[in-house]
Amino acid sequence: MIIISISGQMLYHRRKTGVCHTYPVSTASNGAGNLQGSFQTPLGKHRIAEKIGYGMPLLTAFNAREPFCIYNPETSDPDRDWILTRILWLEGCETGKNRRGPIDTHARYIYIHGTHEEDKIGTPASHGCIRMRNEDILELFANVVVGERVCIIA
Repeated sequence: MIIISISGQMLYHRRKTGVCHTYPVSTASNGAGNLQGSFQTPLGKHRIAEKIGYGMPLLTAFNAREPFCIYNPETSDPDRDWILTRILWLEGCETGKNRRGPIDTHARYIYIHGTHEEDKIGTPASHGCIRMRNEDILELFANVVVGERVCIIA
C-alpha cells in the first residue's frame, strides 16, 4: 500500500515484506482538490491502474504515455512539464469523490512519475501529479503492482 501525504510531501510504501520505504515527493502547487481543471492533487482512495515505461532508460520522456525522447537538461525545454522515467497512472476508487464525472482521477491523467525538477522535490510544484526523483520512481515502480492501493491524504 502507498500513502501520499500532501502536507508532508512524502510517499510511504509498505511492501509485501512489511518493510516501509519513504520517498520525498512534490504534489500540486495549487494544493489538494479533485475537480477537473483545478491543477490540484486529488485526495482519497486510489489504485494503480497502469504501470508505464518498463525497461525504458532513465530520463525517458513521455508524451501521452508514449516514450518520445531522452530528456537532456542542456537542450530540452525547461518550461515544459516533463514526465520522465516511469508512470504509475492512478484511478480513483470513491465514486462521487475521485471517480466518474468532473472529479475522475484517471480521466484527469493523474500520475506518480519522475521529473526534471528534482530540486523542487519536497515542495508543492506539480500541476496535480505526484512527482518523484527519477531514481526513486525506478525503485518504486519495481516494487508495486497494478491494482495496489494508494491513499492520498492532506
